[in-house]
Amino acid sequence: MAKFNFNLKEAQLNIDSPTETPILFIVRWDNKKLVYYTGETINPKFWQFDKTKDNYQRATRKFTSYHELNSRLNSISANAERLILNFESNNKRQPTIEELKELFINANLNGKEKGQEPKETKLDLFGSIERFISDSKTRTNDNTGKPLNEVTIRIYKRSRDLLLEFNKKRKKKIDFSNIDLDFYYDYTAFLTTTKKFSTNTIGKHIRTLKIFLNDATERGLNNSFAYKSKRFKIQGEKTESIYLNEKELQEIYELDLSYVPRLDRVRDLFLVGCWTGLRFSDFSTIAPENIKGDFIEIETQKTKNKVTIPIHPTVKAIMNKYKESSVNSLPPSISNAKMNEYIKEFAKEVTSLKETITSKTYTKAGLNVTENLNRYKLITTHTARRSFATNLYKDKVPAYTIMQITGHKTEKAFLSYIKVSNDEHAKILELHWKEKEYRNNLKAV
Repeated sequence: MAKFNFNLKEAQLNIDSPTETPILFIVRWDNKKLVYYTGETINPKFWQFDKTKDNYQRATRKFTSYHELNSRLNSISANAERLILNFESNNKRQPTIEELKELFINANLNGKEKGQEPKETKLDLFGSIERFISDSKTRTNDNTGKPLNEVTIRIYKRSRDLLLEFNKKRKKKIDFSNIDLDFYYDYTAFLTTTKKFSTNTIGKHIRTLKIFLNDATERGLNNSFAYKSKRFKIQGEKTESIYLNEKELQEIYELDLSYVPRLDRVRDLFLVGCWTGLRFSDFSTIAPENIKGDFIEIETQKTKNKVTIPIHPTVKAIMNKYKESSVNSLPPSISNAKMNEYIKEFAKEVTSLKETITSKTYTKAGLNVTENLNRYKLITTHTARRSFATNLYKDKVPAYTIMQITGHKTEKAFLSYIKVSNDEHAKILELHWKEKEYRNNLKAV
């Protein structure tokens, strides 16, 4: 028995978009599927997606001519069933996909000109963004060839929501034709003064907008190229971030947090990040199958790269601590936001982190902001990964070796990531000269 459904071609078009999308008639039978154009279109905001409603997969009462449209759809479904039953009765078998499509066309099932399929509705800006986000679930990263991760898709959705919010404030609807330098200045002003974002956050959303526009341009939807102007730029600035040296990591490890179990667990998980170099999304989800003897083998969520990391003695000690209470011999994970909050609670117990002040300067809401903060207030889950890379670099581990774990593609990107102060660079050079002098003296003996 065939099953019938009516689906929208672009079901995820934003409700604020005036764009209509074709209604498709879907027939499934005997492991076959036929998609047939009904010749009808509708804005998704007038479509019933709720399976519990009587008018499921039909127009809602908010649609002006909902009764007429739904009647036409019901007629298509009834006529399709009749055609299939007649074919089966006459041929003693079910039709092929090609045969059923021909039956529908010859019977003028959609009530339109025979064989005619409607032209695809040309998507506007927001329609194209919705399609881009929907396609992102199966899209791959251009650089890695790997599927996009959830963090990237969340950024896409956040940028879309900001554009929609800005669109409501403008008298003229935003579309491809008016995304020019005037739009750029107005939009960045909105992100700066209304949303009070930092320069780097603004840059992130401008970068995402350009991704949307490039995709629309490649699909032939956008013929306006003002966004490619050098003045339509992605803003950005360097901000202060810290790392923890090995002495500080040891002090954190030696803290007695048994009186606060939640901090005890978070501290241990944080140290796993510090000695593996993994991102939070990876070190917080290490599973038993990732433990291969004295190594951790894991495919990273962001880049899908497979990395192998020797298990550091500190991580081994932590695994022994949890081996009786955890399936993966590691402390249970919590959300990134909660962990960032708890990290600061135990970090302030380390004297050097509590008493040392670090200046952090950045631009927010268009103003230069300088904060003098205790170092412990700057520690986040990402500090773990930065500490791993910086400490190994200071220990003269080849940059290429570290990059195989951190996933940096270029040495330039890696060197900008690690945090070694001018004083530390001077000490490294001084130590190098002393070691060289010592070796030369040995040769002279």
